[in-house]
Amino acid sequence: MPRFSRLARARLAVSAVFAIHGAVVGNFATRIPWISDRLHVDPGALGLALIAPAIGSIATMPMAARLVHRYRSRPLTRILLLAWCASLALPALAPNFPVLCLVLLGYGAAAGMADVAMNAQGVVVEQQYGRSIMSGLHGMWSIGGLVGSAVGALAAHWGVDARLHLAVAAAVLAVLGWFAGSGLLDTRGSDADPVTGTGPERPPLFALPSKAVLLIGLVGFCAVFAEGASGDWSAVYLTRVTAADPGLAALAYTGFSFAMTAGRLAGDAVVRRVGPVACVRVGGLTAFAGGLLVLFSRAPGPAVAGFALLGLGVAVVVPLVFAAAARVGSNPGHAIAAVATIAYGSGLAAPGIVGGIAHAFSLPVAFGVVTALCAAMGLGAVALRPPVTGAAAVVPGQRAAPAGATSDEPTDSEPVASG
Repeated sequence: MPRFSRLARARLAVSAVFAIHGAVVGNFATRIPWISDRLHVDPGALGLALIAPAIGSIATMPMAARLVHRYRSRPLTRILLLAWCASLALPALAPNFPVLCLVLLGYGAAAGMADVAMNAQGVVVEQQYGRSIMSGLHGMWSIGGLVGSAVGALAAHWGVDARLHLAVAAAVLAVLGWFAGSGLLDTRGSDADPVTGTGPERPPLFALPSKAVLLIGLVGFCAVFAEGASGDWSAVYLTRVTAADPGLAALAYTGFSFAMTAGRLAGDAVVRRVGPVACVRVGGLTAFAGGLLVLFSRAPGPAVAGFALLGLGVAVVVPLVFAAAARVGSNPGHAIAAVATIAYGSGLAAPGIVGGIAHAFSLPVAFGVVTALCAAMGLGAVALRPPVTGAAAVVPGQRAAPAGATSDEPTDSEPVASG
């Protein structure tokens, strides 16, 4: 099979994997109220239970790096995605609160490990293309989340028992994920380099990230903090600060989500034109402007526009952070896991920190902190600059022409699969 066809098929496959991963999240999020009502869990206890997925995810990401290094990517990603889909059915079956917490811990662990594996697969496909595709892949995740949440909302509206809904969704997504995984590239993190003939050392299970990985992770930290704060507090901000009614307040998150999805889908073309550093700088400036608009808005319209600018500004940052991490050091899987742990740890902390600042001061002050982090994200963009290891170095957005290249390799003038 020509290389172009193989890569096009791999890109479609990994795009589907990202969408399926997002669809699991979307389906689950819509049935949290049903689970809470069934177990008679008050909001405080529910908030505690919903920390469990983040803890499980962060705790197991280093283990995923070891698995990515040791096992071949195609079967590993398929198995981890299958486990992630299967975990969707479990929260609705929990008979009591302690079991729910344990189930959500496992749910988060499956999410984090599948996340690392699919991002590592996406980086490999991107590197073989020699062009940016990671933003589009994360855009597919957002689309999957939107579709999953729409399905879940319909199921809830029709009064479908969440145990049935989530079980059916888990089965359908697992089947789709298994077939999509057949098109993935079959590589392994320990494979020998074709030039040097050596492979990377096995990553430690737990180790402090290098300075380069830490700086990249901090850029992701700022982006995910802004994303988490906007996702959890945008509607609350509109109701409490701008006196919007609940229906209008919901538009804040809708605007944020759709702007972020659109930005990710269009992001690869921008990255190819201006490069990752300039893209994150512009994104930081856009998010900073959106944060200022939110900060000083006392009417719903400008606040909704501000949250949309925030979504657009952070849209491509996380995909570019993963791509940059894979270019640092000799263990891409380990670097991706380290950056994911830092960035997603921010998502765990953001809602609580914003709530604490809002309680001590006010919501506008809390979003002043978010706005400052957006500025820091733009200023830290230089951490994503691709390392130059030689004249033939290839980075997304710039394709080198290796000796012996054949006409079936994708170039910037050739069509590629959408994603």
